[in-house]
Amino acid sequence: MTDAAALERQARSLDETDPLPTLRAEFLIPPAPGGRYEEAAYFAGNSLGLQPKATAARLAEELTDWSRLGVEGHTQARRPWVSYHELLTEPAARLVGARPHEVVAMNSLTVNLHLLMATFYRPAGERTRIVIEDSAFPSDSYAVASQAVHHGLDPDETVVRLRPRPGEDVLRTEDVVDYLRREGNRVAVLMLGGVNYLTGQLMDMATITRAGHEAGAVVGWDLAHAAGNVPLNLHDWDVDFAAWCTYKYLNSGPGAVAGAFVHERHVRDTSLPRLDGWWSTRADIRFRMDPDVDHPPTADAWALSNPPIMALAPVLVSLEIFDRVGMGALRFRSERLTGYLAERLAPVGGVEVITPDDPARRGTQLSLRVADAGGLVKALADEAGVIADAREPDVVRLAPVPLYCTFHDCHRAAEALAKLT
Repeated sequence: MTDAAALERQARSLDETDPLPTLRAEFLIPPAPGGRYEEAAYFAGNSLGLQPKATAARLAEELTDWSRLGVEGHTQARRPWVSYHELLTEPAARLVGARPHEVVAMNSLTVNLHLLMATFYRPAGERTRIVIEDSAFPSDSYAVASQAVHHGLDPDETVVRLRPRPGEDVLRTEDVVDYLRREGNRVAVLMLGGVNYLTGQLMDMATITRAGHEAGAVVGWDLAHAAGNVPLNLHDWDVDFAAWCTYKYLNSGPGAVAGAFVHERHVRDTSLPRLDGWWSTRADIRFRMDPDVDHPPTADAWALSNPPIMALAPVLVSLEIFDRVGMGALRFRSERLTGYLAERLAPVGGVEVITPDDPARRGTQLSLRVADAGGLVKALADEAGVIADAREPDVVRLAPVPLYCTFHDCHRAAEALAKLT
């Protein structure tokens, strides 16, 4: 079976017999910018997820409550605003493998990382280093460098960037562990991406967290590309802190409210330093307007401000979808879709897949090294209605998100790449 028509029939057959059919009908799919298909084959969900159809109606409900209740909506809305963020606590905890008192929805990803590092990055003596991966998302690089400066340290000496071996594209777990065994006495915080944004590599978070703790370091994770993508078990892995955004795989809209995790052994430690705001104090005494904060024994103690209802509503819609489907089922479908796409891309000339071959070492993403990433992404959209994204100069990322991507989408992407490379 080699001709395009037969391959297309095969892809459609896989969709028809899929044990976990796509939830595509629950999402708004952009029209195809080019080609012979009405809808786009959307592979940019690792950058911005698609809009659930239920989101607009949920936002309309909140706007209606605001219009009819005014300030009384804080206590009388169908979902009272004063405690709205608590509606997200349990589903968010299930999503990342945490206990409800360990998670909070608040702010944006980098704001949360700064708030968490204000607590957990406490350089002292020779233990001053912050360790990240060399291909960390720029925001993480900026954040840790500024944390070093905030403590009066030189970021060039303080921030350690772990690099893959020469000729390789991804970090080996054993190399991270070896560094911690050799230099761990100098490491204050280890903070890697759970799934690397550039390569799509899924890190062995359990093993690395354990090695970090054996070295005496605090271990945090940036889960921007992991939350909603791969199963997580933050509590049992003994992770100290983590943060994630919700606009990628969690489909909550551009710049959506993010999430944070703090392990229960820390949330119960009221002596920890942190940056406080009104929402950092216990809810039952908040409206006494006391001048002194009284932290609750939950991750809410890291929150600062009252919840932005119009921004949280789409996150709640998304978490309801994930609760209904389950990360186990989504991971199963993700591995099938990503594996099929990798198989179809294998014979395509001019394309090198830099994401690990092993499904256990990757999420829902294949990163391709190509000659002209920006030009190729534009051509994919204009000529085939395939939406991907480029990381200049030479990486194209394709994310077959299991909630709304199909095997036929993968077929379209493979055919278009074969034609254009």
